[in-house]
Formats: sequence, structure tokens, C-alpha cells
Amino acid sequence: MRERIAEFIREQAYKPMGFAELAEALGIPEKQHARLRKVLEEMERAGEVVRTRTERYGAPERMNLVVGRLQGHPRGFAFVIPDHPGFEDVFIGREALGGAWHNDRVIARIHVPSRADGRPEGEVIRILERANARVVGTFETSKHLAYVVPDDKRLPEDIYIPKGMTNGARSGEKVVVQIVRWPDARRGAEGRVVERLGMKGDVGVDIVSIIRKHGLPEAFPAAVLQEAEQVPEAVTEEALNEPGRRDLRDWTIVTIDGEDAKDLDDAVSVVRLAPDRWQLGVHIADVAAYVPEGSALDREAYRRGTSVYLADRVVPMLPPRLSNGICSLNPGVDRLTLSCVMEIDGRGEVRSYAIFPSVIRTAARLTYTRVNAILNDEPGAAAGLEHLVPMCREMAELMAVLRERRMRRGALDFDLPEAKVKLNEQGWPTDVLRVDRGIAERIIEEFMLVANETVAEHCSTRELPVLYRVHEPPASDKVAGLSEFLQLFGYNLRMPRDGSVAPKDLQKVTLWAKDRPEENLIGSVLLRTMKQARYSEERLGHFGLAAEYYCHFTSPIRRYPDLVVHRVLRAHLQHPKALPAKLRSRWERKMPDAAQHCSERERAAAEAERETIELKKAEYMSERIGERFEGIISGVTPWGFYVQLPNTVEGLVHVSTLTDDYYHFHPEHYALMGERTRRRFRLGDRVMVRVSRVDVDNRQVDFLLDEESDVQTVVAVPRKGRQRAARKAAAAGRSGGSGRSKAGARKGRGKAKGRDRASGIAAHSGGSVTEPVRGADAAPLHAPGRESIRYDMWGLPIPAGRGREREVSDPTVNNPFSVTKSRSGGRADGRFSR
Repeated sequence: MRERIAEFIREQAYKPMGFAELAEALGIPEKQHARLRKVLEEMERAGEVVRTRTERYGAPERMNLVVGRLQGHPRGFAFVIPDHPGFEDVFIGREALGGAWHNDRVIARIHVPSRADGRPEGEVIRILERANARVVGTFETSKHLAYVVPDDKRLPEDIYIPKGMTNGARSGEKVVVQIVRWPDARRGAEGRVVERLGMKGDVGVDIVSIIRKHGLPEAFPAAVLQEAEQVPEAVTEEALNEPGRRDLRDWTIVTIDGEDAKDLDDAVSVVRLAPDRWQLGVHIADVAAYVPEGSALDREAYRRGTSVYLADRVVPMLPPRLSNGICSLNPGVDRLTLSCVMEIDGRGEVRSYAIFPSVIRTAARLTYTRVNAILNDEPGAAAGLEHLVPMCREMAELMAVLRERRMRRGALDFDLPEAKVKLNEQGWPTDVLRVDRGIAERIIEEFMLVANETVAEHCSTRELPVLYRVHEPPASDKVAGLSEFLQLFGYNLRMPRDGSVAPKDLQKVTLWAKDRPEENLIGSVLLRTMKQARYSEERLGHFGLAAEYYCHFTSPIRRYPDLVVHRVLRAHLQHPKALPAKLRSRWERKMPDAAQHCSERERAAAEAERETIELKKAEYMSERIGERFEGIISGVTPWGFYVQLPNTVEGLVHVSTLTDDYYHFHPEHYALMGERTRRRFRLGDRVMVRVSRVDVDNRQVDFLLDEESDVQTVVAVPRKGRQRAARKAAAAGRSGGSGRSKAGARKGRGKAKGRDRASGIAAHSGGSVTEPVRGADAAPLHAPGRESIRYDMWGLPIPAGRGREREVSDPTVNNPFSVTKSRSGGRADGRFSR
């Protein structure tokens, strides 16, 4: 009935109808009216239909309304991210939130006309689902009241704690608050302290706060642990004799993981069949054999959605008895697996494959470090592993073939820096290391990718109901903004009129930017231009991988969607002609909700992982006040420039600390330029800095430029050539900007004075570069317009306005172009989360 109603109200000829009118139009008899009313109430709560003040039902998208998730911003405004992927995000001003908070599911009315930049703006008219029933923050008291300051800066207000609801909390203590009264137009939110985590700054309290903030479950329920105890610790004879299970224990199979990995869910084997042909085996832990659908283990795994790899601990999806025990492909013991064995030719194409249940016994537990050392012929690296060296070299050769195949079709490959934090027994950081991908990491990445693609195509061609991993093309407005941004560096991104772009077009950008000073900046903006990957019951392709078929198959210990794929494959192998009708119908109904839930849990996990790494980086630097470091300028803004150290720690040199001159931001060159000294700070320049201040709470590091830093200066332009240089500089970054008269320049000065001080300096770059309003996406970066220009004594244009001050309360003053990978314990996970 629900699908029938949804289809009917979205017909072109439909007009909003009352209950009786709708029942009559649908031909529903009176005895089923109670059921119809119940279904309509469910659809209304889900935002699928809207009931007007006149008690009529309609489709929200046909009533100038949008339904979606609210994404808050620390500065008070927000965006509605529509449920429908094809709709634009809607800007919601602080005054139009209607009591809604970050991550709430809402209905918003779109205003007409929209904002000046063409983007839709609206107001929240209904809150469908609250997302912050519990909030983590710092308990504070004043003379007459108590309140909690939320850790998440995207929550717009403090939470009042009435007398008798403080649970004995002390001022400065980290607490968890249960909301007892939601905010409205007249009153703020009220809450009750339900858990005291410890005093702010105590060891371990910071990580626990992040865990609570993102709703990450730690302890497993008793029923789950009881089921886990019933799982055998070794493979049983009955499991070995399962129909269709092949015995691969005589194959040479190995695992390759990090040194500290315990949940080994993938193993590989490679045999060269001919000069240009290999047999690649990807053998994945058969978790579905131990986690039946609907069991307590399965329900808890679904609730968690994914394992979370924090800086000091792992929050697993499955109890350790399974994740580190019977499911982990430990060396020298029998383990049940689901194998995908592929025959691959010299061009990287899969010529044939077979997917089947198997039993394996891995020959060795290799690590990335060891395999990289073997392949680099380091002395002693192969000691005790001489018999595996030939296979390691075959793996490296096959990896290169598979990677070349991906690059030919236009796949994007972002080699982002990854940080690893070393902690002592108390959880305090002792070192921060940069981890780069070596050949071994690329081997596993390519092998997992080709297995995922093969399994996805297998499921798609047989119309099996699975969860696909999808990555849709970027929105046309984001591509237009990217094109304008790239023009600042002299790159012309050609696009059709509809604003569409192919993966190969963006791949050309990454190849062009390779080894340029602005490579990291361009890569970061590219990532923010693209949409986030997600799970879907539909096969929509993967833009970043330039893949038509893609799903997650290779990590069922730590990702629930992989477990779903395994479960469906096992059922298909048992019923090769067709799945039982009831089973197919049940899975088809469940997949949309499972896709959305798993996508949300993945995003929460990624945010928690990133947050703990940034926290530990700040803690590490807090003990190094006054120390000198060499770094590279990774971002330049009107308020200063960011410097990234070799260990990936990033900090700001604020323009106010550059006291030897007046410095102007030149967006065309991404540089700060001294007006008198001609000192220039540009993307990619190496500088020496000293740590001056660290704000651990906001994860911010401040640097001072060291006196011994080697800074470039720009040669003065001869007096006769200044006007010519001015015209050339203007023409280089502006259309129609050359040949301006002095009178025009004077008028431009007058106009510039009235601009907002915080954004005036960025006027010629659209302001979006310096103050992105959405952390996960790239705001359009507009090319400079036809505004009047002032020129300095060296013939370079001086942007109008002044730099904004760094505010502790505003996290947007972090480097807007910094993108680093979290550990995520995973394989092949970039910004678009392959």
C-alpha cells in the first residue's frame, strides 16, 4: 500500500487530497481505512508525504519543500542535505533553523527567490527526527545556573541543566547529557546529566568523549557475547565437508597487513600461468558461516555497521572471539573463506573467474613493512621467507598491470598523507609519523579492488539483491566552481554545457598538477568537489574508480555491507538458478534501509577516527612549545598561511605575527606579499617555524615564522614598467580587468570600504576558498570579477579589506584545503571511500 500511495501522489495530475478523497481515489474500502491512516502517518513521519494545515496530503517536492538531513556549521547556519540525490543542498540561516540541530531530519520550505549566488535558501518548518538525544560536553556552573557546552561546535547552543538533574557533576567535568526538553522559539534546550566521564584533560577522557559523542557502542550485550561463546574456536569437520566447499590448504596463500592488525579478513595468492596471464586468488573470511541472519550477533553487527579504528583502540563490529579468532585468517590454521579466483591477462582484464566457499591455511602473516623491504632488496628482509619471494615479485608485477588498467579507464588516485600516532601506556602521544603507501599497500589495494568489481558484476548480471558501493558524479555547480578555481593556475577544464564531467577529465587535472607546488591544494579541492561515496541497493557506478560495477566484498569482519554481500552469495551458490521468492522479497525490502544505515555509521566512524587523530596530534604538539620545525606552506589565506610538517601536523602562521611589513593576500598566486619588503609566502615554499601555541580543545596549532627561515623576495618592477606590469597582473587573473583608469581605481576603493571586513580580502576569489561553509564539500570558487583594482608600489594588485582574526570559537579557521587520511584500518579508502 505504501508504494502505491507514493506513486499515486507523485502523478502529474495529482492535487493535494484529504483523507476521504484519497481513500476514494485509491479505491480503498472503508474497512481498510484504519490501515490507510496508519500508513499515511508512517509516511508523514518519514517525510514521504506532507499533511497541510487543511488536512490534505501531498508530495513534498511538489509543494516547494525539501526533506533531508540538516548539516550544521559552527557559525550557526546550516544546510539541508536532501534525501533525493538529485536535489541541491538548501542553505538555512541561523534564524530559520526553527529549533533544529545538526543531523536532525527535517522538512524545509524553499524561499523564492533564492540567494544572490543562485543557491536555494529556506527555513525549517518541521523536524521529523531528532539526532542528538544525548550530547557530550563540558559541565559548567555560574552563580544561579548550570549548563553544558557541547563538544560538537555544530550544535548551536548550550544546554541548561535544571537543579536536581546534575548527577553530582563538577564544573569542568566531561559529561553526557540526555535532552529532556528540546529548544523552541522562546526557550533553550534542557537536559539531565546521565554519565560523568571525568575531568577535562584527564588521560583517556578525551577519547571516551569522542566515543560517546558519535554514539559508538563499546561493550557487547550479554546475549551477543553468549552467542559468540557458542562459536567453535577451530574449524569443525562438519564445516569442512559442507557441499561445494573446496579444499585450498595446499595452495600458497598469505596475508599482508599492518604490524598491529588482528582482524585479518583477506588473504591472497598469485600464480603466473603464462608470460601474460596470472591466476589471482582473493580469499575472504567466511563470516556469514558464523553469523546467521537475524541472530543476536547479526543484529549487533548491523547496529554498529562498521569497526572503528581510533588512535588508541578499536571498537569492533564483531566480538573479539570472532574478529580476532575463528574469523581471522591467522597463519598455519584452517579457516573458512569465500574465494574469488580470477584469471587476468596482460592488460589487467579478468578473463574468467570463480566464486566459491573454501577452506585455506595461510603460509605466512606478512606485513607491509616486510614486503616493501623484500621488494626493495633490503639486506636480510627475506630471511626465513625465501620461498615466498618469487610470489611477492609476481604480486608486484600483477599490481602494476591492474593499476595501469584502472588508469586507462580514468580512475582517480589520490596519494594522500596518512598519519599514525604512537602512544605510551597512558595513552599520551609520543610520536606522530607520516605513513606513505608503498608497493605492498598498493598490491593489496589493487587486488581488493579487482575482487570487489568482479563480485559486483557477478551480482548485477544475476540481479541479486545486494548493497553496492556507489559514487555519483559531482554536481554541475561544483564542477563549474572547480573550473574557475583551476583557471587561477592556468588550467582550462573543458566541460559540456550541462556541466557534466568524466573521471578521465579530472584524472588529467591530477596528472597536470603532479609535482607542482599547488599539487596538494588542487587535490584537496578536487576531493571536496566530488560527492561522498555511499551504499545503495541500486547499481549506480563508482565515479572515482571509473567503475561500472562496484561493491564491498573483502572486509566482512569490519563492514556490515560486506557481510550482506557474502550472505547473498552463499544463498546464490545454494540456489544457482534463482533465489527463493520469499528470501529475495525480504532482502529487497531491507536493502534500502540497510544502505542508508550503513552509510551513516560509516560517516560517524570516519569522523571519530579523524577527530581522535587530530586530538592526539594537538596533544603531541602541546609539549613542543618553542621547538623549531621545517615545513611546507600547504595553504594561503587572507589571515595567514598554513604550514604542514613532515609528520602531517599542520599549523597556522597568522598574518598578525608577520610584523616586518603589511602583507596582502594575492589569490591569483596563492601568496602573501609584503608591501615594502617584497617578501613572499607562496604555496609549496619551505619555511622554518616555531610552535607558539596549541589549543587542544579545538585541535589548533599556531606557529611563528622563525627568524632563520629562508623567505623569497620579489624583484622590484622598474618605475617605467609599473603601469604595464599592473595591467598584465590584472589581465592574468581578471577578464576585462586591464586598461582601467585611475579614476576607476579610486571608485573601486570607495566601494571596497563598505565590504564585510572578514571577507573583503577574499573578494577577488569569491571568498569561498578562505571560508568554506561546508567542511565536506567544495564551495564554488569564482573567478575575479570586474571590480576596480588598487596597485601597490611594485605594480601588483592590492586586494580590498583586511584579514580576519583567528577566533578560538570558530573552527573554520583551520586550513580549508587540508585533507589527510584517517587510519580507518581499511583497504583502498580515499576521500571518496572506495
